[in-house]
Amino acid sequence: MEDAFTVADKTFSSRLFVGTGKYASFPLMAQALEASGCQVVTVAVRRVNISDRSKESLLDYVDPTRYFILPNTAGCYTAADAIRTARLAREAGLSNWVKLEVIGDERTLFPDNEGLLEATRTLVAEGFVVLPYTNDDPVVCRKLEDAGASAVMPLAAPIGSGLGIQNLNNIHIIREFARVPVIVDAGVGTPSDATIAMELGVDGVLMNTAIAGAQNPVGMAEAMKLAMQAGRLAFLAGRIPRKMYATASSPVEGAITGRT
Repeated sequence: MEDAFTVADKTFSSRLFVGTGKYASFPLMAQALEASGCQVVTVAVRRVNISDRSKESLLDYVDPTRYFILPNTAGCYTAADAIRTARLAREAGLSNWVKLEVIGDERTLFPDNEGLLEATRTLVAEGFVVLPYTNDDPVVCRKLEDAGASAVMPLAAPIGSGLGIQNLNNIHIIREFARVPVIVDAGVGTPSDATIAMELGVDGVLMNTAIAGAQNPVGMAEAMKLAMQAGRLAFLAGRIPRKMYATASSPVEGAITGRT
């Protein structure tokens, strides 16, 4: 917990958030979650059976004493639909937290930021802890903060694309001016993508497809855990400044030559 971070009223030591979709089986998902070392697990409310717990569900494989379950509104295309889904999750006893998604385009799955702001304001007023998934737009992130979001979750690239961070400068600006935690969400494909995100100083990274879609999800989950740690340590250590020209690593001036 030496380098823990806090979102709303909860403190986490792992900065890796992991999704639960697209795995070949629930047992494989559980193994990947274990290998990732994550503490926060996202669950798509519309894709799990939360009304009839007598039937098998991915929730049977996510130990609530080990993981904090973060419901998300994946698949919602209007503010009203997202609000209704968040309420359903809370009524079912999952959480009053929500990873808020309001999708604006079926092909790109980019957020509808107008609907996202509307849903954020409504859910915050109802006592939800809202973590909105949004574009890598510093202005929208600021508006979401003003609307009461407890964190902002800008995308690195389109959902499931594995393209990595497409606009490093925007993520850096969002982090520089944010008053709440910044968690990069969507588009991470490799451990190096996760490391780069953490080197920018963001508070965390959420990923699903990069792990679940790997040939060896358990191995990739462990790789992501180590990459996150490396990126965070690098950020805290402070990188050298970029220079246009070379600087000798063994300068002549002040060198010990052994001559008397």
